[in-house]
Amino acid sequence: MTAPALLAISHGTSSPAGQAAVAALVDAVARALPDVVVRLGHVDVQQPDVAASLDALPEGMPVVIVPLLLSAGYHVRVDLIEQTAGRDGVTIAPALGPDPRLVDALLARLEPLDLAPGDAVVLAVAGSSDDRANEDCREIGRMLAARLDREVTVGFLAAADPRLDVAVTHTSAHAERVVVADYLIAPGYFHDLAVRLAAGAPVAAPLLGDDEPPVALVDIVADRYRAAAGLSD
Repeated sequence: MTAPALLAISHGTSSPAGQAAVAALVDAVARALPDVVVRLGHVDVQQPDVAASLDALPEGMPVVIVPLLLSAGYHVRVDLIEQTAGRDGVTIAPALGPDPRLVDALLARLEPLDLAPGDAVVLAVAGSSDDRANEDCREIGRMLAARLDREVTVGFLAAADPRLDVAVTHTSAHAERVVVADYLIAPGYFHDLAVRLAAGAPVAAPLLGDDEPPVALVDIVADRYRAAAGLSD
């Protein structure tokens, strides 16, 4: 029996660095799953879109869509369902987060910033009109706080409060330094916005960059695929 194809669907970005980082993640997933057809598509901004990505796969091949999104917001709950309506053999896996392995990746990105005992941490997240997605991000904040053994404040870049700049200002009133952990997949508009709103506070790199994709992210994508496809490790 042929394994279903894995169609990784990113949000899409106009940032060349972000595009390269996401493509590198998908390439790493393909290496981890050598017997699986792995392709990359996008729900917004970039091409190929979901429909074109599905059309490019062999006719009749079952497909597992793995959203390269950190929480299950509008794109997962609405867009992907609408854009796959009427297509047979398509399964949509859950979003990547919340997952404790994402905290591993966040901690690795924080290491170069040399957290000191008196430092406070603000977690920068994109934000969503669907508060279930925002709660997914708050859960990552709680996981990160437990791992760091210090309070972590969540600051949103859009659609929810507190905004990142407000969170940084409030937190700086009772900390020696504020450090921003960047809970974003890759470089692009939201990372640039996080740097601006941090107002001089150091901002960690996003989860993906110009280095090797974190093993944690590769493993999560592969695990989401296997679970949705009903395959064992």
